[in-house]
Amino acid sequence: MRYWLMKSEPDEVSVDDVLAAPERTVAWFGVRNYQARNFMRDDMRPGDLAFFYHSSCAEPGIAGIVEIASLAYPDATQFDAHSRYYDPKATPAQPRWSGVDVKALRKTRLLSLKELRSYPELAGMRLLAKGSRLSITPVEPGEWAFIAQRLGPD
Repeated sequence: MRYWLMKSEPDEVSVDDVLAAPERTVAWFGVRNYQARNFMRDDMRPGDLAFFYHSSCAEPGIAGIVEIASLAYPDATQFDAHSRYYDPKATPAQPRWSGVDVKALRKTRLLSLKELRSYPELAGMRLLAKGSRLSITPVEPGEWAFIAQRLGPD
């Protein structure tokens, strides 16, 4: 099993939205960075766990835990000319962008970016690296355990 951190703007998809979805599962769409796409396409597997991170909001931070519920598949928004994620260079025969399904396991207390930065144990975490803007990053097992302990029991 691998661990991940997946960022979403809560006004687009929040942890509450995933919890309210049928079977508590949604498609993770709109990733338009090749490295993040490659993480989904090449490395994510069903059963992997991810921190659901609210970004670009008043108080960014970890807001829940999700499980990867599918292998990567072509992101349908790349083919939709009305979508803000449309990519005219993508075709069904040669898709450029991938998505996965995620299933909400639980909402957590908000573990803010400020609080995450306060722990020396997380100094090497990719999320906290200067200039880090990736929407999907791997989380090391030790980082996962440390953060999960601070989020409290299920």
